[in-house]
Amino acid sequence: MSRQAQFRLLCFFFIGSPLYLIAQGTVASENAVEKWGVYEITLSGPTAGNPFTDVWLTAEFSSGEKKVKTTGFYDGDGVYKIRFMPEATGQWSYRTSSNVKALSGKKGSFTCHAPSATNHGPVSVRNMYHFQYANGKPYYPFGTTAYAWTHQPEPLQEQTLTTLKNSSFNKIRMCVFPKTYSYVEEEPALFAYEEKGRTKRPNGSTKYEWDFTRFNPAFFRHLEKRISDLAKLNIEADLIIFHPYDKGRWGFDSMGVKNDLFYIKYLVARLSAYQNVWWSMANEFDFIKTKSREAWDVYSKAVVEADPYHHLCSIHNGTEYYDNWKPYFTHVSIQNGSTVEDFGRAVLLRDAYRKPVIYDEVCYEGNLPQRWGRLSPEEMTETFWQGVIAGTYVTHGETYRTPGDTIFWAEGGRFHGQSPARIGFLRNLLEQQPGPVELADPWKDHQTCQSDSAHYLIYLGKQMPPEWVFSLPKKGAPPTGAVFKAELIDTWNMTITPVSDTFRLGEAKDYRVYDEGFKRIRLPAKPYQAIRLTQIK
Repeated sequence: MSRQAQFRLLCFFFIGSPLYLIAQGTVASENAVEKWGVYEITLSGPTAGNPFTDVWLTAEFSSGEKKVKTTGFYDGDGVYKIRFMPEATGQWSYRTSSNVKALSGKKGSFTCHAPSATNHGPVSVRNMYHFQYANGKPYYPFGTTAYAWTHQPEPLQEQTLTTLKNSSFNKIRMCVFPKTYSYVEEEPALFAYEEKGRTKRPNGSTKYEWDFTRFNPAFFRHLEKRISDLAKLNIEADLIIFHPYDKGRWGFDSMGVKNDLFYIKYLVARLSAYQNVWWSMANEFDFIKTKSREAWDVYSKAVVEADPYHHLCSIHNGTEYYDNWKPYFTHVSIQNGSTVEDFGRAVLLRDAYRKPVIYDEVCYEGNLPQRWGRLSPEEMTETFWQGVIAGTYVTHGETYRTPGDTIFWAEGGRFHGQSPARIGFLRNLLEQQPGPVELADPWKDHQTCQSDSAHYLIYLGKQMPPEWVFSLPKKGAPPTGAVFKAELIDTWNMTITPVSDTFRLGEAKDYRVYDEGFKRIRLPAKPYQAIRLTQIK
């Protein structure tokens, strides 16, 4: 049998095989939860043997014609849990199933009531290229990066949450496993697995031996707490399931297919009921040399099939793009700084994949010697504008090495850069539009975007023309005689200045529509200017 056939057989056997044990259990749960909240069933059960591998537990939740099957998990100390995120109000009932008699056949019911004002539900794809919350509210991902923030000392984690609370970011890219990399060398307090032993290597470092069949519930409880903390701030947790920044220190990047799939099953069972979870299969998948390209299909399928709520799912690249058109992936997560360096580039990958595109890594604002860690604040802000006007999205990262402080991109902490405020200013501008923006004329005009025929943004970037001749792409423009007001936006200084003139559309000429008197707007001799146009008649 070929290695490829053996690989497929192993994956099929693991995903489909049952697990066995005998135990006792009781039910304890609340009887009400809000829509898109977390309803939790707690059962007491066996501790003998290995409950992680020997016991399987599921529940079917039903409300009228709606039925949702969820998978439970072992939480240590004889405690088993099943979590459910109700997506409809009303009365719900459930019944458990298990290979353990005392855990099987447990019944109960609860009421799902209307969500609170700040609970918008999970995010999903909207209109092919954009996103929205479950309640219909548009969601514009303005994310940041702190890969190993949950593996830092508790005071630093709390500082990170305070920083995020006072920022405009609504998504954070973060790793499940700890990271060892430039400027990130700390030993975490908690690990995902039960430790079997440790020895000292000749170089003085610690070599761990793990039992990959036994998870450390305390690690996952801590991760869940931080996900809940982010949810309270209306921040999406873009969870990176695998990454290449282990380098043999702990061995979590080379656990083998069977253990990888076992980890995926446990992770999704524990976390999928949290509304603000996104699945990122990997950061820089192509740099993880211990996993074949074929394996990512198996892993991605395992995540999607285990998640009853179909949370957003992507895979992030280093230098080699993955097959982002595959059905496992809801959107495209890209590392490529050149795509947002100038006009017209960002839209190309979106049109190729025909899915939402988030440029999750475009280099970082900072002062590191590496080329990826030394964008100026102006350059970082520019990437966001270039991404947004093209109908795509961009993720921030900060890599300032400040004496006595952490680097946010790696460990969290505090921001030192100047771009976060400017990025927040852009987010506010975008959210004032009636909907997501698209290039008004993607074939030729890569500076003008619109949310509809009455709302336009024109971004001039580094260009410093002395004036701008009022004109709009013909396609999608309102009829002759429509009147617009204009505002001059300084994207760096974060100011909005009304233009005294109004502008009335004349007859179309070729592919453009001009003011009937060919009026112009005088511009300051500064870069990073934009113009907002709003129809008033």
